Amino acid sequence: MKEAIPVARSVDHGFAKLMPDVDRERAWLLTVDGAPQSYVDLDDPAHLEFEYARRLGHVLDVVAEPGRALDVVHLGGGALTLPRYVAVTRPGSRQDVVEADRGLLELVAEHLPLPAGARVALHAADARAWVENAPADSADVIVADVFGGSRVPAHLTSVPYVREAARVLRGGGVYLANLPDAAPFGFLRSQLATLATVFEELVLIAEPGVLRGRRFGNAVLVAGHQAVDVAALTRLAAADAFPARVEYGAGLREFIGGARAVRDEEAVPSPEPPDGAFGVG
Repeated sequence: MKEAIPVARSVDHGFAKLMPDVDRERAWLLTVDGAPQSYVDLDDPAHLEFEYARRLGHVLDVVAEPGRALDVVHLGGGALTLPRYVAVTRPGSRQDVVEADRGLLELVAEHLPLPAGARVALHAADARAWVENAPADSADVIVADVFGGSRVPAHLTSVPYVREAARVLRGGGVYLANLPDAAPFGFLRSQLATLATVFEELVLIAEPGVLRGRRFGNAVLVAGHQAVDVAALTRLAAADAFPARVEYGAGLREFIGGARAVRDEEAVPSPEPPDGAFGVG
């Protein structure tokens, strides 16, 4: 078997590299402009290397009974890590991936092809524009993992955007978002307040060191009209190599405090991460 070699290419929104993992035979790390974006093991698509990806995977595991097929929309494509995960853990799921960078989609499709039979449709489009044109009540889950460079774009942080996402979800559907922030959590708290204008049930998953203000990091937000299985989610998050805390109910309302929901005209991107904030975890 010939040795895997790195692939590097200019894509629409940066310079992408696919680098083989020396420890796992058919595993690859995708970076864009030097920032880690995705990790994929073609032989084991259920392996989620990044901490935030594992937390999103935990939520995907508990939103419905094990193995049940779901209709999932992924906003942000990367190397299609989570679509591959859903395809093997919930066979028969119908998935849409919306990625603004057509060149990145083409790079991943060429070098890290999806397995045969995976029902995954790829769309080169802006996430908000695609959501605004999607049919109502058409998705069980929306996963928002969209970054322009290393920041979440401003137009994906406002109440009108969240209303559109809620319209696309079915009544029991769940909205997931991967959001970066650090103390005093102005961005994260405003995003929870924004989601609370539409959804009754909110959950926050984050590493304790991030919540204590010790470092910049990712938080996973879960929003829906019905509660997810918080007990199961807490067990899964606590069992990780890097355990995470699950906040909900009164504790989460206290965290949100007096934060205000975001209107379109005042929306801003997520904060710029400090140097070295994002690495493989």
